[in-house]
Amino acid sequence: MTNLIIAKFGGSAIGPDGESIPQIITRINNLKINSKLITVFSAPLTIHDGKKRSLTDVVLEQGKNAENGIKPTLDIVKASYQKIIQLVNQENKENCQKVIDKHLQESQKALDDALENKEFIDETRSRALAFSGEILMSHVMNHILRSNQIKTDAVEFDDWPIITDNNIESTNFLKSESVERMEKIKNLVENNEVVAIGGFIGKTVDDVTTTYERGGSDRTAADLGILFHKKYETSIDFEKDSSVVSADPKIVNSGLREVIQLSYNEARLAGMFGMKILDPIAIKEIVEHGVDMPIKITNIKNPEKITTIKRQLDELKGHPIKIVTGKENCAIFRIETNSIQKLLTSLEKDKRYSEFIILSPFTKDGVELSRVLFLDGDYVRRNEKYLLGFDSLATITYDRGVITLIGDEMWRVQQVASRTSAKIGESGLNILNMDAQEETSRIIIVVEDAEENIRKAINAVHEEISKINFI
Repeated sequence: MTNLIIAKFGGSAIGPDGESIPQIITRINNLKINSKLITVFSAPLTIHDGKKRSLTDVVLEQGKNAENGIKPTLDIVKASYQKIIQLVNQENKENCQKVIDKHLQESQKALDDALENKEFIDETRSRALAFSGEILMSHVMNHILRSNQIKTDAVEFDDWPIITDNNIESTNFLKSESVERMEKIKNLVENNEVVAIGGFIGKTVDDVTTTYERGGSDRTAADLGILFHKKYETSIDFEKDSSVVSADPKIVNSGLREVIQLSYNEARLAGMFGMKILDPIAIKEIVEHGVDMPIKITNIKNPEKITTIKRQLDELKGHPIKIVTGKENCAIFRIETNSIQKLLTSLEKDKRYSEFIILSPFTKDGVELSRVLFLDGDYVRRNEKYLLGFDSLATITYDRGVITLIGDEMWRVQQVASRTSAKIGESGLNILNMDAQEETSRIIIVVEDAEENIRKAINAVHEEISKINFI
């Protein structure tokens, strides 16, 4: 069976105004040696007012201006692409410029519609983002790759293979409908060394433009893997600034360990709890569709440094606790246990929402209460009325943060719960809740989300882990 690699290049891999694209070309040339290659691109970054900004954020800001009656402009976006197009040779430059102009006209039209209607939502928002960011970037990269003598083509939006439901701004992948739209991309893969496609963007069966939530290019890569895994020996490669280490290097400065392998379960938990490895929903979709394919997190600057994510891990030595991470802005929802199943079913079926963890239940005044830890307090605030509709006596506590230890074989670590909780106490933090479950491969410690609490706790626990013995 022919190999197929689906390689995702995010905004940080592309660099401000495309400054890291030469590095991407080198990676693509290496990846395609023994494999077909689909490349998934995010929107690029730019430098504005001395700061790095995603073009996604630039366009969202212009959409907000439009809602407020301020005429939106794509000048910042145009300036960024004019720098990127310098990487296109003379033979391809004229066509590339036409592609840029055409897509930005589509984006500007969406922004003008937002100005006229004083609304920047749903398909208007999706079109503005799609044609200024991911889709356009994939076409520009197509011309850059051609300029480097690579046989390549880009997927046109008319032939889009990622079909989604009707949740426009936080959409969900539909496999069977997507399979029916695969013919064009299958032909492109057969007839080219490399195929370029934009991440984050989908369309409904009625051709309405949709978007995943932020981080959605990871999901696009996963969805393409789901679609192609039976036809090719498929793997996914996320090209990032670094492979995975044992904590966020922006929080922990010393003693970081390289993580060589993660299970699907470990990677999903780490993503849910704040590690920017990959979108945890991407893993969830792979598992739900019964697909087993390796995922690599590659340090694009040093490609020998790789973290491999697999359903079943090889036998490994090393510390069983692989990652210490944390999440701010969480909320705890308490509800009578006899009411929780309806809530969970609705979250899954109606909201298609899964960024929560069920904590251990407790009994008060003879009534058993269940607790749901939501990992996005803003989501709970937006949906308070919906959540409380399942139990009028339910309560919500905001401003909670969680520290999480992750490792499928954490049971091998002696005294891990007592040692880590004691270390957090020594740091001057009050533990509000601790939930340790052998079956779920994680320990959750809840503290107040205030000032530097989460950072302090992560540093304290990470330092302690290396001192704890394991079997």
